[in-house]
Amino acid sequence: MRSYRELFRTPEFTPFFLAASAQTVAQTMGGLALGILVYRATESPLLSALSMSGSSLVQVVGAMFLLSAADRLPPRAALTALPLLFAAGTAALALPGLPIWSLFAIVLAMGLAKSVGGGVRWGLLNEILSKDGYLLGRSVFNMMSGLMQIAGYATGGALVALLSPRISLLVAAALYVLAAAVVRLGLTGRPPRATGRPSVSATWRANALLWSSAPRRQVYLALWIPNGLVVGCESLYVSYAPDSAGTLFAFAALGMLAGDVLVGRLVPPRLRPRLGFPLLLLLAVPYVPFLLHPPLPFAAAAVTLASVGFGASLVQQERLVALTPDALTGHALGLHSAGMLTMQGVAAALAGSVAQLTSSAGAMTAMATLSAGVTLALMTAGRREQRTTAPVPGRRASEGRSAGR
Repeated sequence: MRSYRELFRTPEFTPFFLAASAQTVAQTMGGLALGILVYRATESPLLSALSMSGSSLVQVVGAMFLLSAADRLPPRAALTALPLLFAAGTAALALPGLPIWSLFAIVLAMGLAKSVGGGVRWGLLNEILSKDGYLLGRSVFNMMSGLMQIAGYATGGALVALLSPRISLLVAAALYVLAAAVVRLGLTGRPPRATGRPSVSATWRANALLWSSAPRRQVYLALWIPNGLVVGCESLYVSYAPDSAGTLFAFAALGMLAGDVLVGRLVPPRLRPRLGFPLLLLLAVPYVPFLLHPPLPFAAAAVTLASVGFGASLVQQERLVALTPDALTGHALGLHSAGMLTMQGVAAALAGSVAQLTSSAGAMTAMATLSAGVTLALMTAGRREQRTTAPVPGRRASEGRSAGR
């Protein structure tokens, strides 16, 4: 599958895509409205930030205890029920007089559900498109996510300014209901990819199985750590350039879009596996000169170039799907999603802490340098693994099998 036209002609892809778009707008609008609501009630920047990022941070808990459900639930039923759950939770957040602790309890519960929803969604995408079309499809979803976030922030900001945060939350809840209706009417029923009941023990067994493979471990680490650290750089745009942060975010989104198109559409399949680590280095290196406080045009060019490197995640996701048994695809992709979001939240907190002790520019350079160092370490480990597993010239096959036991 090599074209976007072919992608959208695939049965069920369009309603699947539209439902995910509606959920992304709803999540963005709801997060913005909630952050403003909490700040107005508490005047605490910390609580406001946690209200927006708390659901991401808790996803690691879902990955540890709940993720076996991603392959053991019927996909259409799960993707219908979860948006309805999010709609109810978002509407509850709009209730006047809700205590702050109750608000955070709802946010954390929704985060746990989202950890399962990511696995169900990406596992179903792999079924709809098959493995040879997964990368192109995921690149389209990445592009959609950026555009829908922009639309969500713009719409949510207008609703907050003209009406109130609670009205914006209710509109977000309505969008979740719309997403559930599109899934229910637009997708066909499929059986679960794996048998058995979801359980904590099943989640642990699957996590252990996925983590037992050295190649899969390296893919997960490459998916989680280098780009998570660079997201820490992005979290400092506001403090680095308060009057130009919007410009930096816009150019970063442009670079990410370019990277998704480059990797998902333009690079031939035979060349993609070679681009993973170079793109990760590209993601980090342009941030290193920020210690010198470059002028805005140079800073915008740097973040654009760096964000092209986010295309590395498409290469690594394609490799992860190839390394994973079909019955664990949803679980594997859900683990990737939960770990990625958790690492981004941790990196943002780490970057903010470093910036408190030094400066925003110094913290951005430090995070970028650390990201590049992790990438180089993963490259070295990958090459060592290849040398270890490569057959020795002249050795008979039987000897190789004996030595590998």
